[in-house]
Amino acid sequence: MLAAAVLGSGVAFLDSTVVTVALPTIAEDLGASFSQLQWISNAYLLTLGSLVLVGGAMGDRFGRRRLFVAGLALFTLASLACGLAPSAEFLIAARAVQGVGAAMLTPVSLGMLQAVYRNEDTGRAVGLWSGLSGVSTAAGPFLGGWLVDAATWRLVFVINVPIAGAAIAIAVRHIPETRDPGAQGRPVDVLGGALVTFALAALVWPLIEQDAANGVRVASLLASAVAFVAFVLTERRVEYPMLPLGLFRSRPFTVLNLYTLALYGALSATLFLLTVHLQVNLGYSALLAGVSSLPITVLLLMMSPRAGARSGRSGPWPLLVWGASIAGLGLLLLTRVEPGVSYLTAVFPGVLVFGVGLGLLVAPLTSSALAVVGADRAGIASGVNNAVARVAGLLAVAGVPVVAGISVLGSDGSAATGPGSLADGFAAAMVVCALLCLVSAVVAALALPRGVLTPVLAAGADGGEDS
Repeated sequence: MLAAAVLGSGVAFLDSTVVTVALPTIAEDLGASFSQLQWISNAYLLTLGSLVLVGGAMGDRFGRRRLFVAGLALFTLASLACGLAPSAEFLIAARAVQGVGAAMLTPVSLGMLQAVYRNEDTGRAVGLWSGLSGVSTAAGPFLGGWLVDAATWRLVFVINVPIAGAAIAIAVRHIPETRDPGAQGRPVDVLGGALVTFALAALVWPLIEQDAANGVRVASLLASAVAFVAFVLTERRVEYPMLPLGLFRSRPFTVLNLYTLALYGALSATLFLLTVHLQVNLGYSALLAGVSSLPITVLLLMMSPRAGARSGRSGPWPLLVWGASIAGLGLLLLTRVEPGVSYLTAVFPGVLVFGVGLGLLVAPLTSSALAVVGADRAGIASGVNNAVARVAGLLAVAGVPVVAGISVLGSDGSAATGPGSLADGFAAAMVVCALLCLVSAVVAALALPRGVLTPVLAAGADGGEDS
């Protein structure tokens, strides 16, 4: 069962990172523009971030194993479609379907473990799930780079098929069906999921499609605002909302999610732009571009256990404040990455310092977001925080290039220079990402208590009318 859960969630996490190193090759092969590359990354994050809470609720009601297998099957078919994509538009659509499958399987993979393992074994099982799933995420750039250089970018997607197939076979044979008895007959908040998906898509579209008419872009932003208002009103009124708004009555929980939004936005935009910049403008191979972020992975694996333990003893405040500040300093060092510089003098110092900052803050951030709402709400709190992190990546990959003035990659994936080019705007983009880290540090410093965080969720936090 643990193998099935890790393989299933791991392949979903893998696809959030493995594709980035393949983007320049995809641009060259399919003639994709810079905005289409953004959509190839964001279509997946859009549906995953919007629907992951709906997926968890569906698993509780209809059966976690059933939804896990169905999500894996959809994810597998979409991966095969991505690998056979004849055009950038087809690939974008298939990536969106991939995100739907990932939103179905990711939350229930953890729920299955918690429902079936004995209480004394649950902690070890979840720890193994987290660690092994994290390894799959970290392996994405290396695996993607190797596949692109050794064969073709299409294998980046096709490799999902045997992995997901193995997870389905194990799940069908070895995992018992589990449900939440309290969720039987409970309606799933499909309207809320549809509204937030539309709202995010309408928000991101004008940021990416900078060549569209101004009137159309403004209309899209207005439609997004209306949809967001409708989403909030829906979540307040439905009996079982996908996003219980009462969670945000906890000030620490709200602050931690604002911190997550800014910090993970900086992380996602940095990895997206740095990986493409190294290949397109500095001549790195896909594999070398993936290996360039290795210090971040190593530091996260080394520092996270100790940072998490320190946070539990003395509180997360110093780790979150200093971690975000150090990460921002690392991004400022990356402003020196330009054609002609060496990895050791320009790329490595920035990546190293950025990794130290992340190593200090990632574990305390995750554990604190769960601790402040209490054990009985930890599941939904984890889902909300995970969704916020995905949405942060979606907004940052779309928005940071706009702020930095980046709109051109080169129609065939080759280097482009001058106003609007990635080469010309990369340094400005790193400054924007560093400012996002600074915002995270300031938010934590001013709004979080300095001691150990304790549950302070107000009564009536079910997101209903009273909250």
